[in-house]
Amino acid sequence: MKENNPRREDREQIRELLKQFDNLRNGRTNSFMEEDAFGKIIDYFQEKEELSRAMEAAEMGAEQYPYSAALLIKKADILLANRRYKDALDVLEQAALLDSSDINLYILKTDAYLALDQQEKAVALLEEALGLFEGDDRTDLLFELADVYDDYEDLEKVFDCLKMILEEEPNNEEALYKICFWTDFTGRNEESIRLHQRIIDEYPYNELAWFNLAAAYQGLKLYEKAIDAYQYAITIDEKFDYAYRNMGDAYIRLRKYREAIDVLLKVNELAKPEDVILEAIGHCFDRLKNFAQARFYYRKASHLRQDDSRLYYKIATTYFNEQQWESCIKQLDTALKIHKDQAEYNLLAGEAYRQLGKAREAVQYFSQAVRLRPRNTAGWEALIRCQFLAGFFEEAAAQTRAALQHTGDKPLFIYYYAAILFAMGKSKEGLLQLEKALEQAPKQVKKFVELNPAILQHQQVVDVLARYRRKKSI
Repeated sequence: MKENNPRREDREQIRELLKQFDNLRNGRTNSFMEEDAFGKIIDYFQEKEELSRAMEAAEMGAEQYPYSAALLIKKADILLANRRYKDALDVLEQAALLDSSDINLYILKTDAYLALDQQEKAVALLEEALGLFEGDDRTDLLFELADVYDDYEDLEKVFDCLKMILEEEPNNEEALYKICFWTDFTGRNEESIRLHQRIIDEYPYNELAWFNLAAAYQGLKLYEKAIDAYQYAITIDEKFDYAYRNMGDAYIRLRKYREAIDVLLKVNELAKPEDVILEAIGHCFDRLKNFAQARFYYRKASHLRQDDSRLYYKIATTYFNEQQWESCIKQLDTALKIHKDQAEYNLLAGEAYRQLGKAREAVQYFSQAVRLRPRNTAGWEALIRCQFLAGFFEEAAAQTRAALQHTGDKPLFIYYYAAILFAMGKSKEGLLQLEKALEQAPKQVKKFVELNPAILQHQQVVDVLARYRRKKSI
């Protein structure tokens, strides 16, 4: 028995219609085509991108069937493809007089208005059409209106359209996918929560509704509630990788790094490895002080994102935390080759060199950090401490004066200047600076002592500190 082959039958039908069309074009006697046949021929030529032949078929069809709104709408569609927007609108007006109940009439008019930069007319047309249609047609119009509002940058109304779709058709996947993004974009998390709770009450096994509910809780920083909702989503669909991904972020926000690692590893199982996920896993291990595992995942991320200097910097910090100074510097060299003007990279390199006892090299990196961020206290503090501890007192004094100038006379650097003056044997000037600093920021005196604990053996310093304490207690 011969089996049916729908595709073969379709090809044979089109072949027969094309033969009829050619007979009609060439004026052969007894040539005739039904209205529906013209529609199929037009669709065929449009799919082949033979727009001139499609137009010829549309015009011949309209001539034979002058009261066919459907053929006029197809003609307008071809005119739009040829960027003849005003002509398309004229044809659509003719079609509307014959039959105003075809949804394509409104969609094509909308496309024409948008192409002519007449968004207000497109909005008015679609809002009017919403009252004429219901069911799937109304849903299509709401999606079209949402796109118009998006182009028009009326973003709150994009959310409104998607909300209306879901109120009428709660399981509409496209709307569920889209509203998650627009909830985050507009910040309308409370509304989204109420909407999705209603959907879940009616359809408790809708994993997208659970996901959107979780995302809205996450937008409000209600991470525990978000995690609970994500758990429902993955119970319904255990391969829902985006739910695992977002849950991982929520666990990280709660500083539950072990739980975050578990769900992020699940993302890796379900989807193609991503640098962002690998980096996040590395971050969690970093926070747990498992630096070897942190490095492992940072490196995996760097293989996928080789031009990101920050990943090499993060690897360097793991080595620094393990006091592996040489390995730390090696990673920083790579990071600095990619982005040499990063103050924090230079700061860490300076600290690593200082730990190795290479003060001159450390000073070079600290100086670069200061040049890059002259108002940043940390850079100046690291540079001056390094010079002081290495015994470069003249250089430290000069840098302290520069730090005071760039940071608005921060008391920290007055303390440092005092310590340097004492180290240089300038006790009188040092005492004056110390008293000045104590007046401005008494709690920071510990920074002065930390720089040189032996200073407490200096009797004049001890006397000043004691006098100041008595003064403050009176």
